[in-house]
Amino acid sequence: MTQAPTDAATAAHQDAAGSLDDVALDGALDHLALLTAAQDAFSSSIAQADPTARVPWCGRWRVRDVVVHLGRIHHWAAGQASKQRETPLGRGPFVLDEFYATQATELRETLARLGDAEGWTLVGNGPASWWRRRQLHETTVHLWDVRAACGLPVDDDPLVWSDTVDEVVTVMQPRQQAMGRMEPLPAPVRLVATDADRTWLLGGPGTPSVTAEGRAQDLALLVWGRRGPDDVAVTGDAAALDDALARRLTP
Repeated sequence: MTQAPTDAATAAHQDAAGSLDDVALDGALDHLALLTAAQDAFSSSIAQADPTARVPWCGRWRVRDVVVHLGRIHHWAAGQASKQRETPLGRGPFVLDEFYATQATELRETLARLGDAEGWTLVGNGPASWWRRRQLHETTVHLWDVRAACGLPVDDDPLVWSDTVDEVVTVMQPRQQAMGRMEPLPAPVRLVATDADRTWLLGGPGTPSVTAEGRAQDLALLVWGRRGPDDVAVTGDAAALDDALARRLTP
């Protein structure tokens, strides 16, 4: 589990090239309220989904593995926000709905209680509220995993999904690079969300080698390894996009 992040990761986050526009979505969205809604949707989905259904874009995982993983991540993040090592939850097996509900409540109540008190984050010490955004997008992506794996409809909120893209561009990919988990991209990749009027440069400033254009949800799932180039409109050097997606853009 990640504990206090490296100074290099912190510096990379601070220097990262962010959105090309000036919209600060992380200031406009109520991440705690959205996290609560996403957790509620995830909880409801547990009863609707087949726990044995394969989630092919997550390796050998099945739906039950996604549920347990997200519950564990919620528990871990509550510890990080509190600057405490989390109590081990054991190996299971677990009653999925009860297990997830317990960890979701712990996280939500911890983040509400701590407010902006100092905690550990993935990019150095910072406000505990940092985890509201991180866990919103963790939950959003895994909610899509569970529902898509079982053929269930998925909510498509361009504001939330574009914020998911923004987090990868400004936090996750720069951190991966700073930690030596991926080499710098030779040239940035331009991402254009057609339903959110947002544009980013993935990989830092410079002249982009390729543009991927599509709905914010499709772009978010692209950089999180759930979609492929065929799911978006690609102009420019398609091989450059393939190369970028083959790297570890996210943990």
